[in-house]
Amino acid sequence: MRLKLRRSMVRTVALVTAVALPLAFSPPASATTIDVTDVLANVFATQIKGSNVKKHLDRFQEIANANGGNRAAGTPGHAASLAYVQDKLRKAGYKTSTTNVEFPLNWEELSPSVLQQTAPEVKTYANPADYVTVISSGSGDVTAQVQGVDLIIPTPPAPNTSTSGCETADFAGFVPGRIALLQRGTCPFIDKATNAKAAGASGVIFFNEGQEGRTDPLLFDISEWRFGFPIVMASTTVGLDLADSPNTTVHLKVDAKTTVGQSKNLIAESRWGKADQVVMAGAHLDGVPEGPGINDNGSGSAAILETALKLANVPTKNRLRFAWWSAEELGLLGSDQYVAGLSAAERAKIRVYMNFDMIASPNDVTFLYDGDDSDAEGAGPGPAGSAQIEKRLEKFYGKRHLPFKGTDFDGRSDYGAFIANGIPSGGIFTGAEGVKTAEEAAVWGGTADAPYDPCYHADCDGITNINAAALDRNSKAIGYATAYFAYDLSSIPAPAATLSKLAVKPAAQAPEGAAV
Repeated sequence: MRLKLRRSMVRTVALVTAVALPLAFSPPASATTIDVTDVLANVFATQIKGSNVKKHLDRFQEIANANGGNRAAGTPGHAASLAYVQDKLRKAGYKTSTTNVEFPLNWEELSPSVLQQTAPEVKTYANPADYVTVISSGSGDVTAQVQGVDLIIPTPPAPNTSTSGCETADFAGFVPGRIALLQRGTCPFIDKATNAKAAGASGVIFFNEGQEGRTDPLLFDISEWRFGFPIVMASTTVGLDLADSPNTTVHLKVDAKTTVGQSKNLIAESRWGKADQVVMAGAHLDGVPEGPGINDNGSGSAAILETALKLANVPTKNRLRFAWWSAEELGLLGSDQYVAGLSAAERAKIRVYMNFDMIASPNDVTFLYDGDDSDAEGAGPGPAGSAQIEKRLEKFYGKRHLPFKGTDFDGRSDYGAFIANGIPSGGIFTGAEGVKTAEEAAVWGGTADAPYDPCYHADCDGITNINAAALDRNSKAIGYATAYFAYDLSSIPAPAATLSKLAVKPAAQAPEGAAV
């Protein structure tokens, strides 16, 4: 036992010396062509072994087995997973904390909703022929003037044309207290309602855009229960009727109740580095109720845990912060609520955020988030600095002659809140329910015309649903990138340059659970 302990201590001291001392005394960049940080980050990457990462996955599987077969947010399986990770981190010397995460358990209407025009005409609209209550709507009983927001009338010939309410600028001149009338179109309904709330709306009436097949009331879940005002979805006919007069007044009432559950995020911060220069890596710890969630996302969670443990005794120039998010599968709630709870000053301290969600898919492709939008697909580039994260990861794979390709910031994982707040972001993803192309199979092997992860969100996402080679190489890449930025943020623009919210093209695919 003592001999084993001495060997462990020798390895730790050697690693600390190998990484810390050369960085402390390395000459300025102008005096050498060698990127010392890159060299030593590559040395550190060799300390991250897929076999050790798998040990954490084995434990997640055991936890799922003992807790109903899953590790979903709000369940004993998730709580036990968090306890396991937190115990490892505390013993390694990290300062750990948790933040509360709320999520909706159940939404129900307690009595029928009401939509009536009271001026300039008096008429009552019928549910569900003329309108429906939006699932997750807040309660409220409001009589107020309707104000249309950036509507396209007459109806545009092509669907998904209207950008009504998609931008905060659409609400310039909106009178607080009025009910916002919003047209279906390019962006998720949740974005429209969020902008309406910020403008002081007392309620929201959506209406269908108007093309063939898009005229009836649309029943959907807006996936946000904290708006605090009534929300309904009307037909195109009703929407145009309400928009017909600038003085239209309506009585809008929704009587509903949301039962809220709670879970927790886990945050770990290193003892070393500048507190205002934070390098952050995150992965969601929760899975879906249908299965153990070992690839999605035990894989990312285990990889950043192993990285954190190996870096625990390495003095770094910049502060390291690791996050294990909860309720990602319920709509990115853990990361969203965490970022929303930070002050602007605290957000500005986060110089880099890297997200690792599904890094060992059985039929994998190495996707790197397209920080510079060089693929010109879907959303635009990430905040300034995101391209440098992508290039840093490319450097790791390129040095090893390993293939990689870009993937869009499509809003389906926990980088979303960071991007929306101007924080440079990037990460690795090996594919979910998408289908592998013949071209990808020729490069990465595996099976063409089959899902990257055939067990995505299924009960078979267990310990046998892991590609060991992908787990090893991508865990090493995570260790490399984390160690590099722990010492060198010179390529990342100063926070002042990234504080404004990101303007992006409409995403090719809306976040899970979102409707447009």
